[in-house]
Amino acid sequence: MPANISAAKPLFRPEMPLYGAILFMTEFIRGAVLISFLPIYGNKALGLNLDVIGIAVSAHYVSDTMVKLSIGYFLHRAGVKLVVGFGLLATLAGMLLAGYAEWPWLFIAASALLGIGISPIWIVCLSQVKEGRRATQMGILYTVWLVGLGTGPVASNLLLERGLGLAYWAMVGVSVASCLLSLLIPAASQAEVSVLPFAKQLAQLTSRLREMKPLLPGMVLQTLAAGMLLPILPSFAGNHLGMSPSQYSILLFTGGAFTAIGLIPMGRLSDRYGKQWFLAAGFCVFGLTLFALTLKPPVALSFVMAGVLGVAYAAVLPAWNALLAAYVPPNQRSLGWGVFSTVEGLGGMIGPSMGGLAAASLGEPFVVGFAGAVFVAICIVYLLFPFRLFRG
Repeated sequence: MPANISAAKPLFRPEMPLYGAILFMTEFIRGAVLISFLPIYGNKALGLNLDVIGIAVSAHYVSDTMVKLSIGYFLHRAGVKLVVGFGLLATLAGMLLAGYAEWPWLFIAASALLGIGISPIWIVCLSQVKEGRRATQMGILYTVWLVGLGTGPVASNLLLERGLGLAYWAMVGVSVASCLLSLLIPAASQAEVSVLPFAKQLAQLTSRLREMKPLLPGMVLQTLAAGMLLPILPSFAGNHLGMSPSQYSILLFTGGAFTAIGLIPMGRLSDRYGKQWFLAAGFCVFGLTLFALTLKPPVALSFVMAGVLGVAYAAVLPAWNALLAAYVPPNQRSLGWGVFSTVEGLGGMIGPSMGGLAAASLGEPFVVGFAGAVFVAICIVYLLFPFRLFRG
């Protein structure tokens, strides 16, 4: 009888579907804004250069990271409804500003506001995950996250091709809808998050970083190289590959689809034949394919290359997560993964600014080729470093 009662327990708390809907909308906005809207709208509608767009994307990641460091304190003091509602209002304010931010500083501020607003709901969703059913619950959350993050730029590109104003107001509409949904959050809702003084967080972060030294170069370089591509991808696809916004949408969809299809089989193969080789091969193929894209391939071949990039990323992701997990003590999972997120976020902060500045002076193909070189260098790092996971 107790077993039947336990089996009948709901997977999530009653408010989780509402959180999930808000999470989908916020990640939809994040994907649309960072990968499509800011680079295209900022350049074509507002006349901003790629260096400004790159700094704006970096500002988004800086504000996002700063909020994550302090979100536990605010959730503990103010509650879920107020914090999430305030965050979503910041997102709406950022979207409204972005449409008319002809001055670079205002455009950067709008992007930073978007970073402030998107973080809280993800932390709230993670706080609802229970240890006994962690794998299932995290799988559902990551599915919602990926679907939102992936459909955002595709939808945004299709709308941008029909009209810049149409795309802008559609993004504002999604922001308004998420704000309205936040009003339905019960006033008594709480998030179970740990609240530590900043000095203690810093001490624990320093301690964990000493143990994770072998991982640090690759962690920062990965997100730095990927971040460099964010502000220049739409202009690279249009100016260098000769793609329309709808073709760019297909390019993004192709890469994402091949990643999703390849994750499970690549994970099984890396378990069987060795994670080090899949990690190294994935980064090598990723880097070389980026090099190949700088050679102006035909549009059809570019779609094939997008599929190759997706498969390469699918080869990297399971092996990389397994490598990180080997460095996280079982009794310090929250701290360990928090350290990883913080370190990886450094590359996300620096990369877009570097990419935008380099593209403004040296051109988009140089940035894509440089990012490819970084990924090949990461491949060499993972072949030479004696990570303990690979030894066992």
